[in-house]
Amino acid sequence: MIKITASLFLLAMPLGLFAQHSVQKLWQTDSVLATPESVLPAGKVLYVSLISGNSGAKDGIGGVAKVSPDGKIIDTAFVTGLNAPKGMGIYNNTLYVADLSELVSVDLKTGKVNKKLIDENAGLNDVSIDAKGVIYVSDPKNARVFRFEGDKQEVYLEGLKGVNGVKSIGNNLYVLTADAAYKAGADKKLTKICDLEHGGDGIEPVGYGDLLITAWVGYLYYVTPDGKKQVLLDTHEGKSKTADIGYDPKKQIIYVPTFFGNSVTAYKLN
Repeated sequence: MIKITASLFLLAMPLGLFAQHSVQKLWQTDSVLATPESVLPAGKVLYVSLISGNSGAKDGIGGVAKVSPDGKIIDTAFVTGLNAPKGMGIYNNTLYVADLSELVSVDLKTGKVNKKLIDENAGLNDVSIDAKGVIYVSDPKNARVFRFEGDKQEVYLEGLKGVNGVKSIGNNLYVLTADAAYKAGADKKLTKICDLEHGGDGIEPVGYGDLLITAWVGYLYYVTPDGKKQVLLDTHEGKSKTADIGYDPKKQIIYVPTFFGNSVTAYKLN
């Protein structure tokens, strides 16, 4: 009985404690996605933000594409007229997009855009929405994170040099900066998880406190709660970058926007 109990206990423990992980390439889209920065899986659709032009330009040529979960292009112009869109989140059939100085809301049925001005001096990047619909948006230009709850807007965190990726997980907000990954509790106190020598971009939870983290230059990491990092993917010497990833926890598939590669690549997490 003791042996059986011990075996069940071991099976219930997170894999990150025992094994090295790897990724297996499943597919890559055609190179028709104009500077993809972020991928957001949503059921039968992957939403992909397309910068199209300069990553800091208010040029009106950015947008959002729709791609199938098996890599087929559905629509490269589901949303148009944006300004270097980056991170995205969904709540109540509304897609929210970080669009330089604006948090853009999009009706998922029609693709119709409504804009909410945050700060004309902002340079927004990533978006994360918690279970209650509270929206967090990073502003690397001003080293801060915004928090939206209904019509209330506030600067939630400040002094975060190079802040990029944000992810609400439970009662905590995870943030990636120019040199590290942090966890912020409800008291806003920051706890460092690990150093990021190449900076941080995308962040997704795997489970048991484990995280997938990217550095835009071309690194994908598996990070455990104690801060140990394993490089899953290294494309830093090529054209293909690793921007703001999406993750399907049921299928254990990672969707990587390649930025200058103008495509999205899917990998199975093993």
